Amino acid sequence: MPPLNLVSRLLQLLLGLFLFGIASALMIRAGIGIAPWDVLSQGIALRSGWGFGLVTNIVGVCVLLMWLPLRQKPGLGTVLNVLLIGPSAQLGLNLLPAAHGLQWQLLLFAAGLLLLAIATGLYIGARFGPGPRDGLMTGLHARTGWPIWKVRSLIEASALAVGWSLGGNVGWGTLAFALLIGPLCGITLPLFDRQRRAVVATPGN
Repeated sequence: MPPLNLVSRLLQLLLGLFLFGIASALMIRAGIGIAPWDVLSQGIALRSGWGFGLVTNIVGVCVLLMWLPLRQKPGLGTVLNVLLIGPSAQLGLNLLPAAHGLQWQLLLFAAGLLLLAIATGLYIGARFGPGPRDGLMTGLHARTGWPIWKVRSLIEASALAVGWSLGGNVGWGTLAFALLIGPLCGITLPLFDRQRRAVVATPGN
């Protein structure tokens, strides 16, 4: 692999992970509901007194440990996902004020949701390995034979239920996230997929 291509992919990965954390912070500051895994991290943060970013890192490590019995192998992107999204989200929370008024809340949430879809396309499209939660999903799918949608729904519903019971913010934004993130990522994933773009650019394709 050409060194410049490797550097470009690494920069794409790092940008995606940084923007992912900022996107989470935007949706949290909107205050109308957040993604299931962020509900879990927020609930733990509220109960423990630890920062949201630190809790996000800890949750990521715990999820990664669940890979062991599933015989999943993490990539560089997996490890950096665990290490970098938490600090990025905490930076965003430290810089962004809470939104006041429904108009601003909706605008902030929409910006966060769109940015998160772009960030997901960037870091997955760099092809350095899945995030810890994605790997858990595919690992359980491989071991149980259950459909991907069923495994994903079970995992995210469990994270949401625990986080809600701990005081995490569940609202209309949570429902909007569940309904819209799939279609949005359906647009951004092909857009930033390095391998797909290389194939399309190859003469004769």
